[in-house]
Amino acid sequence: MTYEDMLTIAGNSMKGKCSACPVCNGRACKNRIPGPGAKGVGDTAIRNYDKWQEIRLNMDTMWENGPIDTTAELFGRTFRLPVFAGPVGAVSSHYGDKHDDMSYNDILVSACADSGIAAFTGDGVNPVVMEAATKAVKASGGLGVPTVKPWGKTVVAEKMRLVKEAGAFATAMDIDAAGLPFLKNCNPPAGRKSVEEMREIIADAGVPFIIKGVMTVAGALKAKEAGAAGIVVSNHGGRVLDGCPATAEVLPEIVDALKGSGVTVLVDGGIRTGTDVFRALALGADGVIIARPFVTAVYGGGAEGVKRYVDKLAGELADAMAMCGAAKVSEICREMVR
Repeated sequence: MTYEDMLTIAGNSMKGKCSACPVCNGRACKNRIPGPGAKGVGDTAIRNYDKWQEIRLNMDTMWENGPIDTTAELFGRTFRLPVFAGPVGAVSSHYGDKHDDMSYNDILVSACADSGIAAFTGDGVNPVVMEAATKAVKASGGLGVPTVKPWGKTVVAEKMRLVKEAGAFATAMDIDAAGLPFLKNCNPPAGRKSVEEMREIIADAGVPFIIKGVMTVAGALKAKEAGAAGIVVSNHGGRVLDGCPATAEVLPEIVDALKGSGVTVLVDGGIRTGTDVFRALALGADGVIIARPFVTAVYGGGAEGVKRYVDKLAGELADAMAMCGAAKVSEICREMVR
């Protein structure tokens, strides 16, 4: 199976929901929900993609020839790439009934582990979603990051229990999901979280905790104050609020604000290629999260589709590094882009 074959199969599998576009830039789906679109006119999702493309790479091939090392670490684990599959929920509603959340996570978690990276898993209204996701993570030796929605205190505590049973090496909460309609009017209350509430949740987790959905320096400093081991600079793929800046626009200032703090900075939103990964690392990110293209990979080719996409990212990242003067990930710096 080629990458192009996978896109064709995915397009047929997700017909009417997602077109599996050759370039997933938010334009074809815009404000289509259910589907891969966004609230409002879809401006933020489109901006996420476009702003990465405006960053140009500074080519420099006058340096010693040798092997390129794309490996990176996260919380004591070494990965083939500083790339992680993003959490996706309600896949049957948004992408078609070929998969539900349970079958999707089963394929994604194990396929990512086999390809040398890790997957963040999604959460949903149905408790079975988190139960199945954590079982998939456990089956992969804890190589996955269960991601919890910002539910009320009791529900979060129960989900943290599942995370511990799975032996996950880290966990996360996508606080940007507070803008999703299905969280409104929940009982107990769900949605926004104070620093004090997050501090209690993080203390209970017992593993490195990542707060996903940080878009300002103030938010990053609050995450640090709450005890987060990492953050994800994210606007939820542009799905929850129109008119946001792109993640590429705010990443450098957030990185600078957290410099020396020990807080890991990941970023998502519109990252599609290994060249985009290079751009994000050059702006200071420790790693990236990619979501929608992994959905396409699973729907188009299952585990083989995931492998094809990860191999593509690895080749593109290694090529960008070789052409810009970085023999290893830690050598990628802002001087390599403009």
